[in-house]
Amino acid sequence: MPGSRTGRPPVQRAVRRPAAPRASRDNPLRRLYTRANRAWDRPLTAYYLILGGSLLIIVLGLVMVYSASQITALQMSLPGSFFFRKQFLAACIGGVLLLVASRMPVKLHRALAYPILAGAVFMMALVQVPGIGMSVNGNQNWISLGGSFQIQPSEFGKLALVLWGADLMARKQEKRLLTQWKHMLVPLVPVTFLLLGLIMLGGDMGTAIILTAILFGLLWLAGAPTRLFAGVLSIAGVLGVILIKTSPNRMARLACIGATEPKTGVADCWQAVHGIYALASGGLFGSGLGASVEKWGQLPEAHTDFIFAVTGEELGLAGTLSVLALFAALGYAGIRVAGRTEDPFVRYAAGGVTTWITAQAVINIGAVLGLLPIAGVPLPLFSYGGSALLPTMFAIGLLIAFARDEPAARAALAMRQPRFGRKRGAGGPQGPRRWNTMRRRASVARSSGER
Repeated sequence: MPGSRTGRPPVQRAVRRPAAPRASRDNPLRRLYTRANRAWDRPLTAYYLILGGSLLIIVLGLVMVYSASQITALQMSLPGSFFFRKQFLAACIGGVLLLVASRMPVKLHRALAYPILAGAVFMMALVQVPGIGMSVNGNQNWISLGGSFQIQPSEFGKLALVLWGADLMARKQEKRLLTQWKHMLVPLVPVTFLLLGLIMLGGDMGTAIILTAILFGLLWLAGAPTRLFAGVLSIAGVLGVILIKTSPNRMARLACIGATEPKTGVADCWQAVHGIYALASGGLFGSGLGASVEKWGQLPEAHTDFIFAVTGEELGLAGTLSVLALFAALGYAGIRVAGRTEDPFVRYAAGGVTTWITAQAVINIGAVLGLLPIAGVPLPLFSYGGSALLPTMFAIGLLIAFARDEPAARAALAMRQPRFGRKRGAGGPQGPRRWNTMRRRASVARSSGER
């Protein structure tokens, strides 16, 4: 082998092998999936989903309430923006409640459980007092506050059951009593039946179904055995069948499932059929905001129970799928908060709120689509009604507080620093923070002898 000019043997260089192809870098879909999965798993994802999703639902609901209620207001010789102004006022008050609930510590939420339950039971009993309670659409579940303002105490019963039930189950879990079936059922089930009885005295079966769903959600989170869970479900099912069979109005609503043409007789299915007509005429992108035809007296309760139908007519399939996606994101975030916490009260409360909002949305949208009987429940955060909006926004504040209270979320929030630094003397153990300007970064990047 010939030597080099220096007299040393030539250096043997290793032959480079071709690098193996990296699918994660070359495949754009793989990179997009990795980034989305990484962003989805961040500590503050649930916080942003709850806050952003709920605010988008409320804002879109205000727009649709204004659009869907104009004709109804004019038919009642009222200004076209009458219902919108009342809903906007309720949203402003609910925003304050949401902010207060999101900043309250968990101990204060637990302390408010019993006062809220006592107040809800008192108001729900007050509804049945002659001269105080009033009937709306055949249901005796309202209290007049003077003028055009009314309140439905049963809506606050949902929040009361969530807070009180979560506090009760958390205390029993801390004492390791949930392994016994009697401690799992008593007094949760009797108090829930008390609330259901007060609601059914007014004839509002839709709200009773939501409270039953919250009860089952709490039992499920508590780890109720299958036999116990099936037993409570069987009792609730038997009572539900009896209540439906003994009411011609409820039987008529049950007969309207899947109806596509109006009928004659007690079950004319007028509302259900025109809700389908509204959705069918919307097409892909709708007829345009404010251009609904069914709200001109054809579709009853266009701005309350059937606002989803008007949304489908004016915003089309794209609008309805957007609403469904927002509720799905809200439900996922609630489940994530309930699944990642170590606090039993937070787990039960977050699960109860998620069950409440998800079940009510499914029942309302299912009725509009003709898949479920019309239960007369509003779409959460979306339909007109201050009595439903206020406790729901407080419950959203609960979820936001719980999402912020996760250990990883607290650490992520604590690591946040102002973009331009702090004032002098407020920098902690490392001394005062200086202004984080471009000149400061450039001077740090230079070497000691460079100018």
